[in-house]
Amino acid sequence: MKWSFKVGTVAGTEVRIHVTFFILLAFVAVQGMDGGRGMAGGLQAVLFVSSAFLCVLLHEFGHVFAASGYGIRTPDITLLPIGGVARLERMPEKPSQELVVAICGPLVNVAIAAAIAIFIGFGNTASSDFHFGDKAHFWENLMKWNMVMVMFNMVPAFPMDGGRVLRALLGFVVDYERATRWAATLGQTIAVVVGLSMLLSGHFNPVLMLIAFFVFMAAGQEANMVSQRAAFQGMRVRDAMITDFRTIPPEALLRDAVDLLLSGSQHDFPMTNEHGDLLGIVTRQRLIKALSEHGAGYAAEGILEQCSMQITERMDLVEALAALDEHHCPTLPVVEPSNGRLVGLLTSENVGELLMVRAALRRA
Repeated sequence: MKWSFKVGTVAGTEVRIHVTFFILLAFVAVQGMDGGRGMAGGLQAVLFVSSAFLCVLLHEFGHVFAASGYGIRTPDITLLPIGGVARLERMPEKPSQELVVAICGPLVNVAIAAAIAIFIGFGNTASSDFHFGDKAHFWENLMKWNMVMVMFNMVPAFPMDGGRVLRALLGFVVDYERATRWAATLGQTIAVVVGLSMLLSGHFNPVLMLIAFFVFMAAGQEANMVSQRAAFQGMRVRDAMITDFRTIPPEALLRDAVDLLLSGSQHDFPMTNEHGDLLGIVTRQRLIKALSEHGAGYAAEGILEQCSMQITERMDLVEALAALDEHHCPTLPVVEPSNGRLVGLLTSENVGELLMVRAALRRA
């Protein structure tokens, strides 16, 4: 995720923090110092929020370890001001598996809240007040935070765990695409109702409105993604790859790449040697940037982008699309596995055109 940086790796999963998280810490520090509590109050508030987000991180690792039991890898977890995001390489499509993966996150918070309740004694947990920044109630507040996390995450709306639990339960009686569409529609409905209620009642909460907007957008994206995967089910890379493409030689200059860019619709140009072996790709983004920095006479070989991921034409198209998203490369080279020769290019634009064509044929 952009504007995030790595702070460590746990069991093969990178832990990243988004820079906006520090804006949240600064805000709570100011809030903690308010009311004459000074620097001590600010530090106490930052300590509590940091501890709360440690619970968020443990929550995400609940999903990670559950998914790993089904052979699903998680490249990274990113902490944001609104919570944590675990980027699983794929979600399990079996309802029983998704149910386990989705529920394991909230179960971690239940376990944390129960452990704190035992630690401080059940008699000290009866109060419903939330004493933010109060050192005397630190553990009680942290326990209540975990309980709130459980209730919030179990709201049946994407991308919360409750939305995934709902989809898993629906998946036992309907197909995956329909279950996703129903769960996403419910999530968007809840987001709209919450937003309208705040506007009509006059009790506007900017944080809650931001969450409602995020839920609405995320639910729509989830539904679109699953519909796309269903549309490409059973298709191979050869069905969507570009076979009529231009390449550039190792001795090419930037002006040669510019001529190719302006003469057709191709945006990215593979560089191959005399044997047809792929050396790298000159992308449009790097080409434009290099033109302003070095001029048209600069060697194109100096701006090659090395795509670590190479795919074959017999690869499942859904898997290839996931690889295209994960590697953040605008073009994936398609090679012949027997000799490594470049035989095609896979781009999101061409895949989108294939989707439009298939949709038009279905309507016909």
